[in-house]
Amino acid sequence: MGTITTLRCISCERAFSQHEIEYHCPTCGPRRGTLEVLYDYDGLKQTLSRDTFGGLRDERTMWRYLPLLPIEDRRFIQPLRVGWTPVHPFPALAAEYGLADLYIKDDGQNPTASYKDRASALVVIKAQELKRKVVACASTGNTASSLAGFAAATDLDPIIFVPKAAPEAKVAQLLVYGAKVFVVVGPYDVTYDLATEAVETFGWYSRSDGSNPYIIEGKKTAAFELAEQLEWALPDIVLVSVGDGSVISSICKGFDELLTLGLIERAPQVVGVQAAGSAPIAAAFEGYTGGEVSFADIEAQTIADSICVGKPRDIIKAVKYVAKNNGWYITVTDEEIVAAIALMARRTGVFPEPAGAAPFAGLIKLVEEGKLSGMRVAVMVTGNGLKDIANAQKTVGPPIVIEPSLAAVKEHL
Repeated sequence: MGTITTLRCISCERAFSQHEIEYHCPTCGPRRGTLEVLYDYDGLKQTLSRDTFGGLRDERTMWRYLPLLPIEDRRFIQPLRVGWTPVHPFPALAAEYGLADLYIKDDGQNPTASYKDRASALVVIKAQELKRKVVACASTGNTASSLAGFAAATDLDPIIFVPKAAPEAKVAQLLVYGAKVFVVVGPYDVTYDLATEAVETFGWYSRSDGSNPYIIEGKKTAAFELAEQLEWALPDIVLVSVGDGSVISSICKGFDELLTLGLIERAPQVVGVQAAGSAPIAAAFEGYTGGEVSFADIEAQTIADSICVGKPRDIIKAVKYVAKNNGWYITVTDEEIVAAIALMARRTGVFPEPAGAAPFAGLIKLVEEGKLSGMRVAVMVTGNGLKDIANAQKTVGPPIVIEPSLAAVKEHL
């Protein structure tokens, strides 16, 4: 299991020991002072190779990467299969778009149907290792249902804060898993602040994105998997949707760790896709020239609830990591996202929720701009379309209602 050497502030780079601090640098504060988890990379170089993971044929989950994960007691690992989600190749579509290759990694096939399971599975373990009783989070829906699902089979009590606009299907998931759910009359950013206040007041363990440093550690495993599943022949470009900034930060960190360990010779460029009405990270990245990150919060508006964030909590990592990776950000409209839901489903068979469709909308935009010609591209789908049926229905017409006769069938053929 991973040997943590340091928890380091992303801004001032002050180093802390693993059990010295919990959430953020006391000098830089909650947003500028988010923590990086660093390991004994020199030691790991001596023990890890591509063959190390290749020999784990029976461990088709994210736990195959335990040497690079901050788990101290594997007794708390649950039997739910999280990670090792499929990577689908689409050569005909790649040729149509002028790409060398096109891959879709579908994290909608995780236990609660979202990418967030990677983080929740790990944070629930950390909560048990620390002997905490209550684990809480703020969420637009996926983080919440993920946390509730992984806490369900433990003695932990999950307490969830979601904004009133959270999709009905996601709230239903929470209640089915048995979580205590607070629906907050307000947007996600207000919901997050209330959840943070409650965590601090009542001493609960936080799983909110951008607060707990171990969240990124779980999420980075998708980068490891993509490398292995493509037999270490990584694509040129990886597209991913961006809300709070933790998913894109994790993917960049995962590729960076593979580079540090000498397991890959180059990292793909990671492209963050934000909804045009919810793009504060893209704006901050555009103005970043090194040093301190400047940013401005906004009032976010987009149908893609999972990335509807106007006050992103992991914005510093999301800007700095993508800059280090030589990646970039683009924005897409809600109309482009809605169109991408149906297009992606009909051309690939993968049914994404709006946030999961945003990277595909970004792909179409970049193809039309001629920026991906001849490249190998991977699209990360972060959530299943059944999470948000209301918006999925906007992409299609009504079904055909008929009388029970063959004549009625023929009439509509």
